[in-house]
Amino acid sequence: MTRFAFASLGAIALAGCSTVTTRPAMTPAEAPPPAAPAIPEPTGYFAQPSALQYGAPDFTRFTDADLRPAIEQGIAIKRAEIAAIAANPDAPTFDNTIVAMEKSGRMLSRAGSVLGSLTGANTNPVLDATDAAVSPQYAALNDAIYLDDKLFARVRTLHDNAASLGLDPAQAMLLQRTYDDFVRSGAQLSAADKETLKGYNQQLSNLTTQFSQLLTKGTNAASPAFDKAQLAGMSEGDLAAAAKAAEARGMAGKYVIPLQNTTQQPSLPTLDNRATRQALFDASWTRSVRGDQYDTRALIKQIVGLRAQKAALLGYPDWATLTLQDRMVKTPAEALGFMQQMVPALAAKQKAEAADLNAFIRKSGGNFTVTPADWDYYSERLKKQRYAIDDATVKPYFELTNVLENGVFKAANGLYGLTFKRRTDLPTYSPDVRTYEVFDADGSSLALFYLDPWKRDNKRGGAWMSSFSTNSDLLGTRPVVYNVENFAKPAPGQPELLGWDDVTTLFHEFGHALHGMFFKANYPGLAGTARDFVEFPSQFNENWATEPSVFASYARHYKTGAPMPAALVAKIRESANFNQGYALGETMEAALLDMKWHALKAGEPVPEVNAFEAAALNATGLQVQTVPPRYRTSYFRHIMSGGYAAGYYAYIWTEMLDHDAFAWFTANGGLTRANGQRFRDMVLSKGSSLDYATMYRAFAGHDPQVGPMLEARGLAPAKK
Repeated sequence: MTRFAFASLGAIALAGCSTVTTRPAMTPAEAPPPAAPAIPEPTGYFAQPSALQYGAPDFTRFTDADLRPAIEQGIAIKRAEIAAIAANPDAPTFDNTIVAMEKSGRMLSRAGSVLGSLTGANTNPVLDATDAAVSPQYAALNDAIYLDDKLFARVRTLHDNAASLGLDPAQAMLLQRTYDDFVRSGAQLSAADKETLKGYNQQLSNLTTQFSQLLTKGTNAASPAFDKAQLAGMSEGDLAAAAKAAEARGMAGKYVIPLQNTTQQPSLPTLDNRATRQALFDASWTRSVRGDQYDTRALIKQIVGLRAQKAALLGYPDWATLTLQDRMVKTPAEALGFMQQMVPALAAKQKAEAADLNAFIRKSGGNFTVTPADWDYYSERLKKQRYAIDDATVKPYFELTNVLENGVFKAANGLYGLTFKRRTDLPTYSPDVRTYEVFDADGSSLALFYLDPWKRDNKRGGAWMSSFSTNSDLLGTRPVVYNVENFAKPAPGQPELLGWDDVTTLFHEFGHALHGMFFKANYPGLAGTARDFVEFPSQFNENWATEPSVFASYARHYKTGAPMPAALVAKIRESANFNQGYALGETMEAALLDMKWHALKAGEPVPEVNAFEAAALNATGLQVQTVPPRYRTSYFRHIMSGGYAAGYYAYIWTEMLDHDAFAWFTANGGLTRANGQRFRDMVLSKGSSLDYATMYRAFAGHDPQVGPMLEARGLAPAKK
């Protein structure tokens, strides 16, 4: 995603009007430059900000069919605004070039943010068709901006004369990032190569959209159906949900287990029938490689091949090298070295865990060795034997609303002074969505927060945060952020109970939401952060799920309100490092697989997907036969259409940052307002206004260290 074509709304402060002279004054004999095209007048619902608080979308005021014309109109307007900036006869200044670009495209931002939220969380054929139609138009707009010679000349002039412009640090960073974006987007290519690049961008836009839509449909189509007798061990609530899922598919009398986006599935720990477990695992593992209309492999070959060609055209050896230019980690070698240093200890942990499970299976009367389909089932039972704890034991203490309001929100109050008020007057796109107004420590209203927790067939897999708007004093907008999860929805009348993984996901995604709410840098182009930094605040926020005062507040029985017994709490803490070879291993394998795909060179034949995947995984040195990757290539949405290509390592890198930062908190008093304010001021509010390594070093007082992560994962002994 590029900075100006798709920039979210954020704060903009007008800079001093520094001027750079680029040409002599015109003589009377010179003809005036051609006039820029007139900027069209916007029409329709998205022409103006919503009348709702903070411009929150009023989902009652437009239909799905309204989005395509709104976005196409927004693209036309932004094209004209950018053309006017490029054609400005005045010498370039920071205001009339960089700030003007930051202010462009407001209608497009409003309509585009809504389309993005709906196609991700609540899509339908109309929205899918709109997404497919406008994606190449977005790509063309992006090219119109970054391949415009006149516009780049203005940016380059400012960049080359930056030292004389009197810019503050944020302005200097924005100018540098803008210039870098132009260069990495092909601004310095020849005219012929620019046309080639435009072709690549159009094709990639189409292909990644097709991949995402095909994967959503294929995942739903592959969700397996069973008879009730095959589902021994499944709870009555989960059975009711499976029956409802079957009914929705016209399969009354059957029980459908909707597939999650990951390789392993939430039902596997509970299913007693080994054949059922294998059938569910196989449905997940093969969902997109069956040679049917949902097979994604042909798209994958085209995507990775085009990425390699695009990287070569831009002067880089491979897509990974191109992608990491603006990251905290600067080279693929650094990313790979960081991960590979953990492989020996991780592989040993995986072998030990597999041996433990095999011994447990034999003691349980089994005459087989553990497979990926068995792992979660026997791991859950071994965990219960060792620690007297399993998901069924803890779930009654994790009711969604209580975890959210007395856990996630309580931690945010203790750290940042935030308070929350439930809002039922704001329209949403689904009855599942709940809304809160967020108030700052001084009592002033800060933001709106939407939560969409439950899996639906028309929602893509995974969990994420995004926004309808961000903080901008100049534009008069405030943060409207949302979290989307895919928790298993209970049947009507059943309690909304979460597993422990769901609880940590809730804390994780709210860490992203806090990052969006607290952004204070002046310019929208500085609102986001790099892939290998953006997961830091979210993973860091997971730590508060087990902070004693927070945990005691939300871990209460949904029927009685009784706190979780101290013995059970102790067991949760004792079991923290259980199964870490699997948990970290599946993520590590996926990250290494991602880097292998994006190290392919232009001109090399794109390999057959399954064979390349198998070779890449076998080369990791990890136990991939029993611990498969969290995502297989064929359903690896993060890297094929989700913006994480050559970036999935970021989850491990930012986990290192998270544990190192939490070690700082622990050494400095833990959950306190002073510590929270320091983290907010020095990290959460900064966006990308500082170099990421510099930002982290200023907060922690040192470069990030991997030790605390290895200790937390049980891969190194804890320091005494």
